[in-house]
Amino acid sequence: MTNLKVTEIKAFVPAQDFELSRQFYQDIGFTMASEGGGIAYFHFGNSSFLLQNFCAEGFAENFMMHLLVEDVDAWWQKVEKSGVVNKYGVKLWPIELQPWKMRDFCITDPSGVLWRIGQNVD
Repeated sequence: MTNLKVTEIKAFVPAQDFELSRQFYQDIGFTMASEGGGIAYFHFGNSSFLLQNFCAEGFAENFMMHLLVEDVDAWWQKVEKSGVVNKYGVKLWPIELQPWKMRDFCITDPSGVLWRIGQNVD
């Protein structure tokens, strides 16, 4: 019998300045579990991504990640209190109720990658 079980899926997130982006993700609470060959493996609980030391022109500004959380208010407060907006010059938007039945907020990383951090609502 063929085993088609999937164990994980990760995106390769582009970084224009790899060192700066590595520190940014650690500052907002991700754990860097490993790094080598221009790739850093980050996770928060069971959610993970690979930060790559590569960024084609215009790619980061057109790349989006979505992080689904249980408490979007707690995440917004964590990110806001982390000081990353001033330290890295990134953008942080307030929490909004979306028509797709989520409350979420957006933040850009230092390369321009847009993150939507959201919580499902009934």
